[in-house]
Amino acid sequence: MLKSLIRSLLQILYKVEIEGMENLDLAGERVLIVANHLSFLDAALLAVYLPGKPLFAINTFIAQLPLLKPFLSLANTFPLDPTNPMATKGLIAELKKGGRAVIFPEGRITVTGSLMKIYEGPSMIADKADAQIVPIRLDGAQYTPLSRLKGKVRTQWFPKVTIRILKPRTLTVPEDIHGRARRSLMSKKLYDIMTEMLFESSDYNKTLFQSLLDAEVIHGSDHPIIVDIERKPLSYRQLIRQSFILGGHIARSTTSGEFTGVMLPNMTGTIVTFCGLQAFGRVPAMLNYSTGTKSVLSACEAAQIKYVITSRRFVETAKLTSMTTEMEKAGIRLSYLEDMTKEISLDQRIKGTLASFFPQSYFKKISSRKPDDAAVVLFTSGSEGAPKGVVLSHINIQSNRFQLSSRVDFGPTDKIFNALPVFHSFGMTAGTILPLLSGIQVFFYPSPLHYRIVPELVYDTNSTIMFGTDTFLSGYARFAHPYDFYSLRYVFAGAEKLKEETRRLYAEKYGVRIFEGYGATETSPVLATNTPMQYRAGTVGRLMPGIEYKLEPMPGVEEGGKLVVKGPNIMKGYLLLDQPGVLVPPKDGWYDTGDIVAFDEDGHITIKGRAKRFAKIAGEMVSLTVAEIIASAVYPQNRHAVVSVPDAKKGEALVLITDCQSVQMEDLLHHARDKGISELMVPRKIKSVANVPVLGTGKTDYVIVQKMAQE
Repeated sequence: MLKSLIRSLLQILYKVEIEGMENLDLAGERVLIVANHLSFLDAALLAVYLPGKPLFAINTFIAQLPLLKPFLSLANTFPLDPTNPMATKGLIAELKKGGRAVIFPEGRITVTGSLMKIYEGPSMIADKADAQIVPIRLDGAQYTPLSRLKGKVRTQWFPKVTIRILKPRTLTVPEDIHGRARRSLMSKKLYDIMTEMLFESSDYNKTLFQSLLDAEVIHGSDHPIIVDIERKPLSYRQLIRQSFILGGHIARSTTSGEFTGVMLPNMTGTIVTFCGLQAFGRVPAMLNYSTGTKSVLSACEAAQIKYVITSRRFVETAKLTSMTTEMEKAGIRLSYLEDMTKEISLDQRIKGTLASFFPQSYFKKISSRKPDDAAVVLFTSGSEGAPKGVVLSHINIQSNRFQLSSRVDFGPTDKIFNALPVFHSFGMTAGTILPLLSGIQVFFYPSPLHYRIVPELVYDTNSTIMFGTDTFLSGYARFAHPYDFYSLRYVFAGAEKLKEETRRLYAEKYGVRIFEGYGATETSPVLATNTPMQYRAGTVGRLMPGIEYKLEPMPGVEEGGKLVVKGPNIMKGYLLLDQPGVLVPPKDGWYDTGDIVAFDEDGHITIKGRAKRFAKIAGEMVSLTVAEIIASAVYPQNRHAVVSVPDAKKGEALVLITDCQSVQMEDLLHHARDKGISELMVPRKIKSVANVPVLGTGKTDYVIVQKMAQE
């Protein structure tokens, strides 16, 4: 009777929703329920909403709180000191008798809003008692005054609370592992269960703009979310209002689902444009203007882009006038933000402003897009150098941000410094969408190449999180003051291998640990990363939750193999130049990374090399085939081969091995400029030889060529 009464009261106050109750019945007789710990309300919620009278293992100190005693009287309790391994023996004995026990593996209420350290005790209890583990994800209680996040999140007295019960798991450890090694392994497996629970129970089945509207509700309309070098922050309401206004204007010139080109730098106007397109169901196609005119035109052709949004000021500053001229000659219509600002009528502004006060209902009227529809098109180099359009769905991007947030504690008190361009998948998902939808303010800077300016701005903005490549990070380190990075909590590196020198410099000079990760545009992009919880220098971390993988054997590779992956973050498919506008999905949902990798005993990944003929120069993918084509076009009578070698400044460098004895660098550069090809494609190191090695089949022997280049 008392339990029903309290449940009715909680239902009125918190509108509690409980999902997956049937999963408890699948778990058998001995069940250890593990839950994340958000607030002092958690134990009360589980005591009232779980069937029967489960045994609660409660922190010794929390069990004494007067507020909880009435609720805990509805359950059997077992006071437990998480720091005392001997205290678990009694709980194991109780669980062996049968029934259900509830425990919070973190041992304390989170002070970050994310998962904290997992103690080994709960995993040992499950192991010794031979019990099934049922994960439960609590959500919403972190926003109450009963949490320990006051001042970090926007608190409410009675937010909506959700209890999600997931399917039972079994902890399996080889019998020949004993003692401390067994306890350590069990703890890691339980941590994986908890992070998988957080990811699986995340609501990533939403469009990006719907999640933006939800973020406004959670964090507040006036919460400042984006700012750029103009230092005029936009709040959620301002961003949504401007998105409705600009998006409505663009919608008059486009159709729902149309791939709409965006050629803009990192600035608030770019994010307003992106969100405006999302609001009205258009698909932003982010053009990489740094690759040259030919690549941009090829990208537009592959994705059948007929309409591109840019800025006059940007085109002039970046010296892209010749590019825009060629685009217009190709029949591509350009719209400039400066002109659109003048064209938007007063009626459109009033309509957009009114809509921002009722955004949820207005959004339902203007967009019929579904979570599995295309959300964005990014471009990556193809095997012959022609850009491939990578189509990512809302689910692809949403799942990747939740994969990241299940492992790393981001929060509204953080500030992200993002100088990585938004046409880059790293800069798009990690540097833009993740913070935008998580209440984290982002400072956008238009170029990562300003090595003197970026450190000063990181210091000036009190940024706590920064993303970069090894090339950029090492550049910042050369010019930064030792105190410029004082506020940084995390620095994440990707896109190219992090050099040991860079890692050591940041640790010793700036007191900052760099977390190296790994991914691809086709995977939205993060596949793996080191984290504060699980870190191993020299590796790129462990795979994100929800990702399946297989290693395909490669000739001559003894350790590891070619990595092929599958998961909700894998792209919808490619848009190829030889099949313009046609989506080519990955076969059976599996994506071949082309990377040779090895896993250690704990699942940390080491990149051994690449199977595909690409190099990464300053974080940009460069086709070795295109570099060979340039040489062949200038010196058609000769044989040429291009390979890559390590480079201290830019990660890798191209080396041209040729039987031409009179190759001139300027000739190659001149040809690239004439054809609108990026100068990154031009080898800067040239070695003339009597004969370029070939195989019996007549193909170039790249194994020998590589050795010659390394010499």
